[in-house]
Amino acid sequence: MIVDISKWKHVFKLDPDREISDEALDRLCRSGTDGIMVGGSTGVTFDNTVDLLARIRQYEVPCVLEVSNQEAIVPGFDLFLIPVVLNANDPQWVVGQHHEALKEYGAIMNWDEIIPEGYIILNGDAAAAKLTSARTDVDAKDVAAYARMADKLFKMPLVYVEYSGAFGDMELVRRTRGVLEHARLFYGGGIDTIEKAQQAAEAADTIVVGNIIYSDLERALQTVNFDRTGR
Repeated sequence: MIVDISKWKHVFKLDPDREISDEALDRLCRSGTDGIMVGGSTGVTFDNTVDLLARIRQYEVPCVLEVSNQEAIVPGFDLFLIPVVLNANDPQWVVGQHHEALKEYGAIMNWDEIIPEGYIILNGDAAAAKLTSARTDVDAKDVAAYARMADKLFKMPLVYVEYSGAFGDMELVRRTRGVLEHARLFYGGGIDTIEKAQQAAEAADTIVVGNIIYSDLERALQTVNFDRTGR
């Protein structure tokens, strides 16, 4: 399947380390979302990732893997998103793990299936922030600088502003998107109602809905139905 993320408006993000029923997965995959992203900060393994992929592959929805560790790289996804945490204080999440993966697999990687994403983590309480020692005490100018770094300096096609578990500052997200010339802005964090989905969609290019799937499936499904013509 040829997948073009530049047209995505809405994505559901599923964590291999969290349980989801067949019925819930069926409804998500048939919801009209543009894609399913598989990934998580902790507990992601080859076994739970390949199991989730096999279940998703019963449907026609595009499915991409956000690679959090090289042990959990599973072939068969449409694309592989490689996070580079631009505001990480731990260099392992900027170049360290990437170097190790390329040392092991660089000669056999299909670069047409790989998309680097410039990650900016802004919720200091999130597991991803703690894992990467992210510098989250930043202002809008800092975030804009990170975004420009990804877009202009590193030529990354995707910038991901991540609040993970909290609904972020939509004005900051909007201003961040405004400095990007080529990269697409993904936003994730705290989208648990259709109203928040609408606000986030007006600020970012693509919204990512995750945690609410596991606590209130009905509300998660409603987020697909925001007005996609409003911006």
